[in-house]
Order: sequence, then C-alpha cells, then structure tokens
Amino acid sequence: MLYYKFSDYLKNKYGTKVYKLPVNIPSTCPNRDGLLSSKGCVFCGEEGAGFECLSNTVGVSEQIRQNAQYIGKNYNSKKFIAYFQNYCNTYMPLESFKSYITQACAENVVAVYVSTRPDCIGDEYLEFLRGLKNERDIDFVLELGLQTANYHTLKLLNRGHGLAEFIDAAIRIRNHGLESCAHYITDLPMDNIEDVIEGARIISALGINQVKCHSLYILKGTELGSLYERGEIHPVTMDEYIERTITFLEHLDPGIAIQRLIGRAPEDRALFCSWSTSWWKVRDMLEEKMEREGRHQGSKRMLPVLSV
Repeated sequence: MLYYKFSDYLKNKYGTKVYKLPVNIPSTCPNRDGLLSSKGCVFCGEEGAGFECLSNTVGVSEQIRQNAQYIGKNYNSKKFIAYFQNYCNTYMPLESFKSYITQACAENVVAVYVSTRPDCIGDEYLEFLRGLKNERDIDFVLELGLQTANYHTLKLLNRGHGLAEFIDAAIRIRNHGLESCAHYITDLPMDNIEDVIEGARIISALGINQVKCHSLYILKGTELGSLYERGEIHPVTMDEYIERTITFLEHLDPGIAIQRLIGRAPEDRALFCSWSTSWWKVRDMLEEKMEREGRHQGSKRMLPVLSV
C-alpha cells in the first residue's frame, strides 16, 4: 500500500462506499469579520472553499436531500458524510451551531465533518458533539486548517493563529472522543522540505486521524494573487510538489487516512492551479513515482529511542 487512501478508510469503517455531501451555511471567519483581520488568509477567495456548494440560503436538510439524491443516483451510494465545508463552521453562537449540526444527522448520514479554524473550537461545542455522537451513533470529525508547521509562514499567510493553537485544538478534540483532520499545503514557496517533514511529524505525534493535502492555488482578487501578478511569489515546480508530498507521506503515521493529495480551484478565478494539469494526472504521477522508487506512507516515521 503506497498510502492509506480515504476510500479504503471509509470502506473499512462503514463496510461500503461513502460519499461526502457538501453543506453550506451562513458562516464567516474571525480573519474576515474584523476580530483578527478583515483581509482573510492571503490565499482565500471571497467564496472561501465553497465554490462547489449549494447556496447557503437552502436549508441544511434540503441540501443533504438534493446532494444525496444526485450522488446516490450517479455513484450508487447509500451512506453519506455531511460536510460543513465553507469558512469557519464553529464560529457562531452555540445554539445556532447545535441547530445546524442536528439537522445534518439525517437518514443514511454516518458521519458529520465540520471544517473550522484551530482557534475557534470551544469545549462546549466539543461536548455537544460528543453527546450527539453517543445519542445518534454518528461520527464527528473536525477538519482543521493548519497549512504549515512553520510559524513564520503562518504569519506571512495571515492565518491569525500559530502552531500552538492547532496543537491545543487537536488535543482537546481527541480528549472529547472525536476525530480530527488536518489540512496541509505541502508546496508553499516560503517553506522547504524540512518544514514539510516537521509538519508530518507533528500531525503524527498528535494522533490526527486524517489529512487533506493541498497544492497551492492562486486566485484573482486575493493578496496572494496580487503578489503572483507582481512577480513577488513563484510557485514551486510540479516535480518539487510531488517530491515534497511523497516525503510528507513517508514521515506520516501509516494509520492516518489521506483524504486527498492535491486541491482544486474555481477555474474562472484561478491565476495558477496544478501547473495547468488535471489534478488526477498529478496524483497519478505522484503514485507512479512512489511505486517506482519503493516509497510509502510511514516508511521514515520517527521511531522512539529504546532504553537498553
């Protein structure tokens, strides 16, 4: 096995194919509303990560029904994950959060995934999710945007949080009996291969359950887009991205499921994305290199020193 694919993880856990259903609610982010910043992260567009979602004016139950009907018909799936994808989905009053999450616990939904920031997770939100998990027998996974383990780069990205907040959130999520997923960009031009290795080691040490790797994309109308257009930032090459991502996997706990290896961007707004190559072609080249060179997830994971 080259790496622990998310599809295998889901099939092992639920006994069948499971597909994510995106859910879009009226949420925002402290990095946008002025609490931390009004600019947002340098790479984030106005639509956040929800460019493939239904409108947030459609109710949660209806979004799940429509998406389940479409995906179930086209992919012959009967079990689903409700995925609160866009912006920071715990950054709202607790009662509003409870209402949205409870509506997502629909028939044939085996898990609810909630995307958020590591500095926006209060214990009362985690306690609610733990109680609902026990009551409904549904899994809950908190998806945390880390992006890099380098605190200098986090500042340059205008993330508004450091590494410590991520570590704190990961520990508290685990202590509440919930699962977590870390988002990581392996090809940030400000980082190097040592940063990528350190990120994999930290994620592994924290007992993170899943990882979603992204390749850096650059959108029009963002601070990163302006830097790119002025020639002040240069994406790494595709070969460098592939090497960094394989190295990341080699230092990652083999029990961590890999949700994805490369990101996608809205085509009409992208200044740079995936080296103008289909995401699946980049993935195939990455897997072919791993196969050819005999490399696999966890092969270089840091091992404890045994006393003698």
